[in-house]
Amino acid sequence: MTSRSPRSSARPQLSEKATAHIRGLIMSGELRPGTLVRPETIGEDLGISTTPAREALQALRVEGFLELVPRQGFVVAPLTGQDIRDLFQVQALIGGELAARAAANASEQDVAELEALHHELSAAAARNNHELLEEKNHAFHREINLMANSRKTVWVLGLVTRYVPRRFYSSIPGWPQATMDDHAELLKGIQAHDPEATRAAMHQHIVHSGELLAAHFDERIAAAAETGHAGLASV
Repeated sequence: MTSRSPRSSARPQLSEKATAHIRGLIMSGELRPGTLVRPETIGEDLGISTTPAREALQALRVEGFLELVPRQGFVVAPLTGQDIRDLFQVQALIGGELAARAAANASEQDVAELEALHHELSAAAARNNHELLEEKNHAFHREINLMANSRKTVWVLGLVTRYVPRRFYSSIPGWPQATMDDHAELLKGIQAHDPEATRAAMHQHIVHSGELLAAHFDERIAAAAETGHAGLASV
């Protein structure tokens, strides 16, 4: 029993890592619809065996990101910029509710923590430190969700945001500046303990982010179509 435990716990982590990696490539437009995705290639790119890579492809098939085509294998399912906008609209509704509750619940310590995170985020953006920028952005939103004190609502939000890539954002034109500006508005609402203003700010922020990602996705797909790129490359 003991000898099997490390392997059984490691495999889901590897397959989840591969799932998130491929999902991010699809949502960012790096893997366009119709692209053939092979477990062997995924395994090589991530340094894992084909078993967790294949498990990841099966999971993405269940989620609707991949399709299994007879005699070909897994291919990227149809996806449009509007699909991405729809996902962010749903996220905006739930995120807005959590932000409103956070504004109502915020203590002085909570506000101070958000202010510090916003300062760190702005500093990372000024230095073009994209990795740190994305990390602080995630921490800022996580702090608001914790302040909302609504575990089930956060759980539902997690079901939606799992389809959204956490990386790639900083490479999208306009996203770093939009993040700083939008977060500043969110912070104002929470500092004022104004639930409705904070709800509106969060809703606008998430819709704005979705529009930037969707436009980026559409541009990449259009550019690939113009060059006639078949998309059958390694991930």
